[in-house]
Amino acid sequence: MNLLITSAASPLAQRIADGLRPNHTVRLTERMTVTGLADLAISPLGSDFSTNLLVRGVEAIVHVAEPLSTDRDHQRIDYLTRCTYNLCMAAAAEGVKRLVYLNTLDVMAAYEPDYLVGESWRPRPTPAAPLLAKHLGEATCREFAREFKLEVVSLRLGTVIPLEDDNDDMYPMWLDARDAVQVVDLALTKPLIRRWSVFHIQHKADNARFPISHAEQELGFAPQYNRVESSAKSRVGGGV
Repeated sequence: MNLLITSAASPLAQRIADGLRPNHTVRLTERMTVTGLADLAISPLGSDFSTNLLVRGVEAIVHVAEPLSTDRDHQRIDYLTRCTYNLCMAAAAEGVKRLVYLNTLDVMAAYEPDYLVGESWRPRPTPAAPLLAKHLGEATCREFAREFKLEVVSLRLGTVIPLEDDNDDMYPMWLDARDAVQVVDLALTKPLIRRWSVFHIQHKADNARFPISHAEQELGFAPQYNRVESSAKSRVGGGV
């Protein structure tokens, strides 16, 4: 499959690209040059035809949706809204079949910690720009899935920890980087029953705050890197 991966300056985008290359043709894009990426496609993701040319011939897009480290708050929001809109518009116009958007479980973290929070619950992002921008980006993608013939999968990821980092006690919603690659690959390739899908993704844990059963059942997600944890507190299920 011919893939385009955005936010090439982010370590997560580079890790996903490396993990997908054995089975896919991968191209990375970013708004600026990135040291060490010789085949990078530089694009501002503007509203002009250059964004159409960027996605032409691409079968699916992984929108990592990570702003540049130098971006200010208004630039973060602009990138995740206006630039995401332009990317989706070009994808729909050029016949891209699917877009995978990488969100964060932090948009759901405002609920009481004893609740089991599912995908049908309403996101509760804080007004802080990094989190608000991620939420607005997901909302932009959702509207394109509803209005255009573009399949969109939003993966709300836990904290992705590097391969060499075994200090998962700091991140209760942690996700091994190798399992992040696995679930992105599944989101790209598995048949979907609807044009808009949302999945909560973290490591496998009994009584996890954000259950991954939906991703297990619909995508076949099976996290391989799970560590022994202390027993979880009982939680309350439900919806809002």
